[in-house]
Formats: sequence, structure tokens, C-alpha cells
Amino acid sequence: MNNLTHFFYDLFIERGLSETSATLLNMLSLLILLVILIFTTDFITRKILVQAFSKFADRTTTQFDNLLIKHKAPRNLAHLVPLLLTIELFPIVFNDYPSVEQPIETLLKIYGVLLFIWILRSILKTLESYFKTIPSLKDKPIDSYVQVGMLGVWIVGIAFCFVIITDITLIQFFTTLGAASAVLLLIFKDTILGFVASINVAVNDTVRIGDWITMEKYGADGDVIEINLNTIQVQNFDKTITNIPTGSLMTDAFTNWRGMSDSGGRRIKRAIIIKATSIKYLAQEEIDDLRKIQLISDYVSQRQEDINHYNREKNIDKSVLINGRNLTNFGVFRKYIQNYIEGHSAINKDMTIMTRQLAPTPQGIPLEIYAFSSDKRWENYEYIMADIFDHLLAAVPYFKLEIFELQNFDPNVIK
Repeated sequence: MNNLTHFFYDLFIERGLSETSATLLNMLSLLILLVILIFTTDFITRKILVQAFSKFADRTTTQFDNLLIKHKAPRNLAHLVPLLLTIELFPIVFNDYPSVEQPIETLLKIYGVLLFIWILRSILKTLESYFKTIPSLKDKPIDSYVQVGMLGVWIVGIAFCFVIITDITLIQFFTTLGAASAVLLLIFKDTILGFVASINVAVNDTVRIGDWITMEKYGADGDVIEINLNTIQVQNFDKTITNIPTGSLMTDAFTNWRGMSDSGGRRIKRAIIIKATSIKYLAQEEIDDLRKIQLISDYVSQRQEDINHYNREKNIDKSVLINGRNLTNFGVFRKYIQNYIEGHSAINKDMTIMTRQLAPTPQGIPLEIYAFSSDKRWENYEYIMADIFDHLLAAVPYFKLEIFELQNFDPNVIK
């Protein structure tokens, strides 16, 4: 390179140029050659390194090396060769211009730091993609950990750049940084909260990717598709996307339906509201009619026999129906529902099955069904629940009961 320097200089002198002009043209000529050499070296190195990685990846069974190529790690590594070449040769190019040499050296060092950051970013993105292919880690907030790693890399990189520009030591920089910690905490408040929340989510297993969560404050009701350092993405059931601040998982209430998904069934908890005035004692002829209903035929017969035996023992005057013990249409209907639910093929028999009477309301007496469908898929669950209540609502008149309905409804009253 030194010989080349003298060659250009002597050539320009022989052409009759002054020393100043010859020196300037000599520097420009060497600079052009250096730029050509840098781009040529970068192109060749990149081609060789990428092809070598690709051939190696084709021969291995792991996906890690393929992901390295996908995230351009070999390409970024290839840029190191022309950088080292530039650092080695640029002092020769600017030998006659020492005032220019120092700023260019500083820029090359900063570029070197940024290149290392970019290489580490490629490796971290590769690790992120690779960990997501591992079944045991698919539901973990990998994105959050990678973002924390990238944040640390950028902080260290910026620190080195600042040290290079100001020519101070790294210890002095972090000492200054400590003095400004209050301002930094304010600037990175959301990031810090998100980081803490991500750790909390991972350690306590609060939310996983794929969980169905409901968070009314943010209008979220769907599956978690991504957990980042700052946000959690939820794909709602209408296919819209809701972004929830990660920190809100520690401060706001939300519902995670994972427990239901992992259990043996999905809960059915819905009531039929019976008009209170339709509830009554059953006369003998009404009891005889109810014996024809197969689901409760044995129950009605056995129950009425027990009641009659009790009333005879106590010498109850049955000329008045209220005296003694009696069957009610409401109680028999409740037993009918219980038997119907217990015999339904779509109900999980190993979980709670209950028909219960709730406290009276201004609309009537709620008769609630509490059970679990075996099929937890939303559309099938809704079908099972509708099928059950279709049958029960149609069965109500057989027990001389009435469903509450608001009569003479005037929408203007609501307005």
C-alpha cells in the first residue's frame, strides 16, 4: 500500500502538479481504491460465509443454523472483515491529513460498536425463534426476555459510543448515569413495569400464549397471541386485535379461562325464571298426569307414597290441600330438570350437576342449572346449552308453570 501511495504521488508530480495538489489527488485516489476494495471484500466475504452456512445448515437436523441464516447472522458477521480492513488501511490513506484521521477513526469505532449490536440482535432473534419451536416453551413470554436482552445490549452499546465520543472511561460514564437515574427511571417507567410484569407472568404462570383471557377495561376477550415487554396482544373472537399494557396484569383485574380449558368441562350456569303465581300444590289428578312422564314416573310414585304414609300417620286433614305434606309442581319440575341433566349425553357426569332454586326476584323465582358440558369448544358448548334449555322451556307447561315475561313493555320508559 505504501508503494502504491508513492506511485500515485510521483505520477501526479511528473504531470507538473504542485505538491499540495499532488498530495490531495493522491489521497483521493487511494480513498477510491479503498472504497472499491471494501465493497469487493464485503461482497466476496458475504457470499462465501452465507453459502458456507447454508450448506452446513442443509446437512444438520437442527433448525438453529437455518434460523441464523433467516435472521442474517452470517451476513452481519461478514461485515466485520471489511471493517477490520478499513481500520488497518485508512491511516495510510489519510497519512498526509492527520486532522481528518482522528474523526474517521472515531466514526469507525462507533460503526464497529453498532455492527456488534446488530450481530447480537441477529443471534437474539435467532434464539427467540428457536425457543418458540420447543413445545415446552411455546406458551412462555420469550419475546419479553429477548427484548430485555436487546435493551441491555443497546444500553451497553450506547455507553461505549458515548465513551468513544467523549473520550472518558466506562466507569465515569456509569457514575454519571447513576446520578441521572431518577430521570432514566421516569423515561423508562413503562419498560421497567413491563419487564417486572413479564417476570411476574413467567414465574407465577399467570398468562401463557394461547390462553383465553377477558379484560373488560381494554375490551379484550380472546386468545393471547403474543407477550412482549410492553404489550400483550389478544386476538378477540371477532378477529380484532387488542393491545394490553403488560404492566396492567399486575394492577388491573382480568379473567384467565385456562382453568376451564384444562378441566373436564365448561360450566353451564343459567336460570329459568318461573312466574311465582303459577307455583302450586298438586292435586291427585295432576299427580296422576305427571306419572306419565318417564323421567320422573318412579320419583313421583315413590314420593307420593311417602307423603301419603306420613299424612295418614299424623292423621292429617287432607280436605284442605295445604295441610300436611304435599308435592308442588315447582318441586317436581326441579326434579325433572335434575334427572334430565344427569341423563344428558353432553354433560360431564364426573363434575358437579345441580339444579337449585335461587332467591325470589321481582321477576319471579329463578331455577338455576349448574353443570359442565363435556365439549369445551365454544360453538359446541353454545349448542349443548341451547339444546338443554329448548327442551326445558318447552317442558314448563306440562307442570302447569309459567315463564316470566315482561308484559306491555314500552321502550320509551327506558329512554
